[in-house]
Amino acid sequence: MNIDQLKSWIGKTAEASDLVTPRLVASYEATFAPHLAPYPQGEAPLALHWCLAPPIAPMAALGEDGHPAKGGFLPPIPLPRRMWAGGTIETIAPLQTGDEVTRRSHIADIAYKEGRSGPLCFVAVDHELVTPRGVALRERHNIVYRQAAQPGTEPASPAPAEPRPADLTWTVEASPVLLFRYSALTFNGHRIHYDQPFVTGVEGYAGLVVHGPIQATLIMNIIATLSGGEPIRLDYRGLAPLIAGEPFVVKAKRLPDGAIAAWTEGADGRVRMEGVSR
Repeated sequence: MNIDQLKSWIGKTAEASDLVTPRLVASYEATFAPHLAPYPQGEAPLALHWCLAPPIAPMAALGEDGHPAKGGFLPPIPLPRRMWAGGTIETIAPLQTGDEVTRRSHIADIAYKEGRSGPLCFVAVDHELVTPRGVALRERHNIVYRQAAQPGTEPASPAPAEPRPADLTWTVEASPVLLFRYSALTFNGHRIHYDQPFVTGVEGYAGLVVHGPIQATLIMNIIATLSGGEPIRLDYRGLAPLIAGEPFVVKAKRLPDGAIAAWTEGADGRVRMEGVSR
């Protein structure tokens, strides 16, 4: 399928609903505490929305990587490796325990680019999350697809970087249990997060990969902690895979213009995901 045929998916829509149950809130807290911004009783913790209404496909409808096979809502991109590339999140009103939340999604853009390691295809999906009180959150989610790992094509690991100074720093254990729990919370079957032989032998990574939304969740929460819980508009992007097995840090720093920058650093000091809230 060529790019013009893929672009026919632009404008495609989907809708799904879910409940913010006490069990989901408790499971989410148990997974991320103490690295959550304070929030009033009865409200849902920040970034819990990524656990709502996940795609649910029968086992026979999964691709080799454990995701639902492409060609349903998402277009049949002819590149096998899928990662979070980043996005934009605008929080408008908090979710509350007991809310029924409807997510309305549409494919906003599809673009091919040539990267240093081969062809890339970016799919931008816009989401709007609505509660009985109105719109609670708007999001642009950017997904990137890459070609299969080729022997000798993966770049060598850069030298360790000098860690960047911050006003607030959290240290997080990137354990397989954290990855497993988050995969369970989000009904995410992507094998790069739990299947060591697959992620190293097929996908070509050095180890289990920490979920993009785990990092984005921590970035959102550290920003809200530093800002005192103000509503945020976050622009964020992934820079490199974060491999599990060693602690990583989440940092936030106030900028001269009043914005707050936040990012994750691996054990080598290199930034893996970064964002700015204005």
